[in-house]
Amino acid sequence: MASKGQKFNKYTNYIIVEVLKELQTGKSSLQISRERNIPAKTIRTWKRKMILHPELNMGIKRGRPKESNLTKEDWKERYEILKKYQAFLKAQREKK
Repeated sequence: MASKGQKFNKYTNYIIVEVLKELQTGKSSLQISRERNIPAKTIRTWKRKMILHPELNMGIKRGRPKESNLTKEDWKERYEILKKYQAFLKAQREKK
């Protein structure tokens, strides 16, 4: 559990990918930990995530994808769909 005021290290995607590549060459997480001054448990966590989600292993992206290329009409269309869905849900509740 984190203690109050504790600082966490943030690693770039480049470093994470490099460490994962080193793991695939046969180095242990402890060796890499000593070389790069990264906690071994962090490296093992990255390895576990790579095994559980192989589609994410080399193209690690964080956060929600941005949808900045949507036009005003796209937003209006989404808003209208939401309004219709809310009306549908309201009608469903009134049925019961």
